[in-house]
Amino acid sequence: MATTDSRLPKSERLRSFGAVRRLFQSGRGGFVYPLRYIVYAEPDEELACKVLFSTPKKFHKRANRRNLLRRRMREAYRLNKSLLSESGKSGAVEMAIIYSSKEVLDFKTIENAVRKVLKNVAEAL
Repeated sequence: MATTDSRLPKSERLRSFGAVRRLFQSGRGGFVYPLRYIVYAEPDEELACKVLFSTPKKFHKRANRRNLLRRRMREAYRLNKSLLSESGKSGAVEMAIIYSSKEVLDFKTIENAVRKVLKNVAEAL
């Protein structure tokens, strides 16, 4: 059975409309091929990280491809999310990870990109 750290429960997913709006309006972003990421952090809040995964219909018309890419991003994040907590910083972090390539890449490439994104976010906090 998986430990609590290796899960991605609903409480760690960014779902509310207001939080998503705030993230996209006042968050800071970056790009690590093939992912674009946007981060909004509040250092005074208790430690919590919420994440949103997206694959635009503009690049991938078929829903099964978009679902495949989102599943790969979620799994890569789930396996490497400890990189954020290891940074030793505290605060609430909201993050959107957006797949920005027209190609369907393998899991290893996506995992390396997610790892780089998490390291960049941890350094920026």
